[in-house]
Amino acid sequence: MIRKAKLQEIPVIQELVNAFAREELMLPVSIGDIIERFHDFFVAEKDGRIIGTVALHVTWQDLVEIRSLTVRREEQKTGLGRKLVEAALARAREVGAPRVFTLTYIPEFFEKLGFIRIDRAELPHKVWQDCVKCPKFPDCGEVALTLDL
Repeated sequence: MIRKAKLQEIPVIQELVNAFAREELMLPVSIGDIIERFHDFFVAEKDGRIIGTVALHVTWQDLVEIRSLTVRREEQKTGLGRKLVEAALARAREVGAPRVFTLTYIPEFFEKLGFIRIDRAELPHKVWQDCVKCPKFPDCGEVALTLDL
């Protein structure tokens, strides 16, 4: 089941995201980061356990970002990542976002969902507010992709 996150799940969201951050697959998040963007988060729940996350963050009035996509290792390759992204895209459509983007080390996953690669320089400067905190900035190797809704 995919649904909006609950407050008591904040530590689990942090644990999931930071597990992938330790592998340098995404930026780490603090409890404060999650609280600040709490309404962005969806979770996937199975048998009462959170097994995946995704966030949809409004970046600009006509641009939203899919971020913090995680699926526990034992649940990968089951279609759950796709379902999480589809939930975020449904929400993006509900709020009237004309365009979605993501930054990822796994562009092929998003390309299967219809995203297209773009030059990162095409994104507004506001997008980089989190990136400048990264020790890999500016050459992190993440690929920018967009999807017009």
